[in-house]
Amino acid sequence: MENTPHTSPGPEDATTLDSLFAGSLTCRQHRHGYRFSVDAVLLAHFVRPGKGAALLDLGTGSGIIPLIVSYRSGERLRRIVGIELQSGLAALARENFAGMPAAIRPALIEGDIREIKRLIAAESFDLVLCNPPFYPLGSGRRSRSEEEDLARHEVAGKLEDFLAAAAYAVKNRGTVALVYPAARSGELLLATAAKRLQAKRAQYVYSYPDHRQPARLLLLTCCKNGGGGLRVEPPLYIYDQKNGAFSEKMAHFYTPNSPEESRQSRADQG
Repeated sequence: MENTPHTSPGPEDATTLDSLFAGSLTCRQHRHGYRFSVDAVLLAHFVRPGKGAALLDLGTGSGIIPLIVSYRSGERLRRIVGIELQSGLAALARENFAGMPAAIRPALIEGDIREIKRLIAAESFDLVLCNPPFYPLGSGRRSRSEEEDLARHEVAGKLEDFLAAAAYAVKNRGTVALVYPAARSGELLLATAAKRLQAKRAQYVYSYPDHRQPARLLLLTCCKNGGGGLRVEPPLYIYDQKNGAFSEKMAHFYTPNSPEESRQSRADQG
């Protein structure tokens, strides 16, 4: 389920400049390294940041999630920060963030989420996003590069490490949002509960409508020290049919901000 943005031509050993929202947003990526997928796009649209919120993205890669959130809701937010371990990806994120308007520009912290206490203050964010590595060591398809392998496999951090960092960073009653393989839903729910992150909203993502096809991804929001009650949203389909076009919902995730959305954002600013 790879994202399919426009890619500009360039040397085979260099980077590509990929665009979303009809060219309104660009993201530079390594041609043969880790490249963002549709899971990041889904997570960036699943959250609902409140006015004046501070947002943190753990393992930000080239910064795609902060870029999308900044484009969609940046004027509403007080602060957007991404943390990335790999120096090559961190450099790309800095470059990508530098291209955003100063008023909504994300910040980048280069560091290891397993050492989160050295990087940020406790409970300093209202919303923490996390697209952790999907595959345990020894499972899943081997990646094309070391950079991609670190991003997709639990080499430099397991699910529990990302959840521990999220629980440390988010304020009490704040929100942690994740995207994870649907097949590992049980593991995810047990792990979030162990960190006192109460599951509050869930949505399963399918490739296309077909009762024979299992869900591919789980989108989940949790509340730190929250009470019971989980809302399960209707299924989300990426494509309208097998080998078809994006579903209406998915296509909206790639649509530029409308004038109405821009006016509403300004109105929310007061």
